[in-house]
Amino acid sequence: MSRFKAVRLSHFLPSLLLLCGGMAAASLNTLNEFFTSLFNVLPSLLLTLGGAFCLIYARQRELFLLLVVYLAYFLLDTQTDFYHAHGQARPDAALVFHLCSLLLPLLYGLYAAWLERTHLLRDLIARAAVLFAVGGVALALAQRYPDGLLAWLTQIRWPALHADWMSMIQLAYPVFLLAFGVLLVQYLRHPRPLHAAQLVGLLGLCWMLPKTFLLPHVLNVMSSQVMLILVAAVAHEAYQMAFRDELTGLPGRRALSERLPRLGRNYVIAMADVDHFKQFNDTHGHDVGDQVLRVVASQLRKIGGGGKAYRYGGEEFTLVFSGKTLEECRPHLEAVRQAIEAYSVQLRDKGSRPQNDRRGRQKRAGAAASSVSVTVSIGVAEKESDQRTPEEVIKAADQALYAAKGAGRNCVMVHGQNRRGAVRVATTGE
Repeated sequence: MSRFKAVRLSHFLPSLLLLCGGMAAASLNTLNEFFTSLFNVLPSLLLTLGGAFCLIYARQRELFLLLVVYLAYFLLDTQTDFYHAHGQARPDAALVFHLCSLLLPLLYGLYAAWLERTHLLRDLIARAAVLFAVGGVALALAQRYPDGLLAWLTQIRWPALHADWMSMIQLAYPVFLLAFGVLLVQYLRHPRPLHAAQLVGLLGLCWMLPKTFLLPHVLNVMSSQVMLILVAAVAHEAYQMAFRDELTGLPGRRALSERLPRLGRNYVIAMADVDHFKQFNDTHGHDVGDQVLRVVASQLRKIGGGGKAYRYGGEEFTLVFSGKTLEECRPHLEAVRQAIEAYSVQLRDKGSRPQNDRRGRQKRAGAAASSVSVTVSIGVAEKESDQRTPEEVIKAADQALYAAKGAGRNCVMVHGQNRRGAVRVATTGE
């Protein structure tokens, strides 16, 4: 269930926008001189810069996806240039096109589903060996048995499934369907922007190939867009790795550091800490500790009053209210403290966990599952004249948090005016 909850339109939206833009541009019979020149060099530029970017972030999978798309573009571009210049195809155009129609989805699907689980150098060598082996065999067969290979590729194996609209060989369509199915399962199991981009990129290639010789710019434009989709997805995930906490899904400390200088003159910062968190880990294990952090994060994410939650580190979170006063923020902090206190974390045996939601509800209704209660202590501080920087406000909120811990936990404390210490503003929930 949690995997399907993680499926988001935002994973697909940037890639779909790039794909739709590319399809619109590729469908035009003429492009102005600037865009024609741009799309002539863009595939090579994306391979160079995108490939370097992938190597820096150790993304071998995306590197070889870019390489596979570029190789197909290079082979077909030679054929289309000749076709547009002379009005007829080269003698080997049909063989090259049909081989690309078959091998492009095959290698694209293979590399997209090939996870990076070994040493970087060994993984690169293994992927390169597969590419050279497949490419070498295809090249050898094309040179030695061109007519026989062409006849084998163009053979209609399933006459009942053949249709006039099919511009590619029959074998290409099941390979595309197989690759799409594999990548769809991969995305549903691990919803990520990159997996979504791989799916959208495959759709772009499937749309591009049948129109390679029909539209003058489709090959350059769509190859560029598919490569751009992959590079943009790598950049998106690199951003998420740097700015978003993987466990809780909240923005991380680096994102908080980027936000602090832009808070303006009036703001409130609160520091929240899970009570007795070490005890959760020692008693129930780190899996339960992670579950507790996710529960707290999910409640803090719902904070009202224009507040935004960040994971500061460990079991500590930061709540930022821009353009607000302390009096405006107090009710929202107390409300989120109560919401966390009222939430009961269910502890289940993973080995006996139901396979679906319906059985899970029946099981929970028939027998009471063991549970733990979670509480948080919150310290809050407002920007004042003697606190010139956000870091000083955070320090004041941290002092109020320590006071909340000393006052019995499960409460909200505000930093006192004129450095007189923390003042308790909410009683411990009974």
